[in-house]
Amino acid sequence: MIVEQNCGPIGRESIEGISPDLLKTMYRDMVRIRLFEEVVAGLVEERKVQTPCHLYIGQEAVAVGVCARLNRDDFVYSTHRSHGHYLAKGGDLNALMAEIFCRSNGCSFGYGGSMHICDPGRGLPGSSAIVGGTIPAAVGTAFAFDYEKNGGVAVAFFGDGAATEGVLYESLNFAMLKKLPAVFICENNFYSTHMHITKIQSNTGIAKRAESFGIPASTIDGNNIVEVYRAAGEAVERARGGGGPSFIECLTYRWRGHVGPNWDIEKGIREKKEVDWWIGNCAIERLRDLLDREGILKSGEKEKIRLVIEKEIDEALVFAQEGPFPDPAGMNGRVFR
Repeated sequence: MIVEQNCGPIGRESIEGISPDLLKTMYRDMVRIRLFEEVVAGLVEERKVQTPCHLYIGQEAVAVGVCARLNRDDFVYSTHRSHGHYLAKGGDLNALMAEIFCRSNGCSFGYGGSMHICDPGRGLPGSSAIVGGTIPAAVGTAFAFDYEKNGGVAVAFFGDGAATEGVLYESLNFAMLKKLPAVFICENNFYSTHMHITKIQSNTGIAKRAESFGIPASTIDGNNIVEVYRAAGEAVERARGGGGPSFIECLTYRWRGHVGPNWDIEKGIREKKEVDWWIGNCAIERLRDLLDREGILKSGEKEKIRLVIEKEIDEALVFAQEGPFPDPAGMNGRVFR
């Protein structure tokens, strides 16, 4: 599915009120996720990593745009495609790489692997491979934040596949009933595992389902970092102010296949022209074009950002591979941190 009517360049008028420093920070954070994921894809291809890896390449603007609006103490709940959410929330590059290598110096102590990233200290208490499984956990956290009156916000990231799970609707109902500080972020990349959304859902307007519960909901261009940032800001402000939950459906696209570094073109699951269109609609390139037009990134700055991040990733690889494997005897003691 190509959605040209929903996706387009970031205009000058849309960045009014956003500081150049913040735009550069979001650009750097997206590049960091992209370069990290590309390295992980290579590690999987070379069979240096055995844990199943669901790559976030192509969807970086969603995680970065949302997390730019959050505090460290706010919680985000992720999915099996969790690397981008963790890094956008301020996660440690070394700890994430070590976890992907299943080493004990990883953020989940080597017991979780790629699909079960956990770092409560940075506001990511857990991710899960169960589709829709972390949505009620986020609502439960929002309930606790509301009970404690601490101003915290809980965010649930999930894909379009989770929109077919009953637990989402139970969670939406409860969150609205109690006016909880929860934000629901649906990353609609149009594919549930290997099947297109139109072959699964009779009505593909996911945001409208949230509206039926009285929840403010919108469908936005998930590859426009500025649009994501603004929509997330309104939702987070509403949640913190006692206005209850919000639902944002972000139209985006994962470049690689459901799991691993392949493209799902060779399997006949997706057409090459569709993948190529979305690669041409890259969120990072769109922000880079904007920064160039506005003169925000100076000559040589983009390359410097890239080189610094590549050095960080090289150091993370060393950190991960030097780490020991976890002791199986200690596994039971780490199940609940």
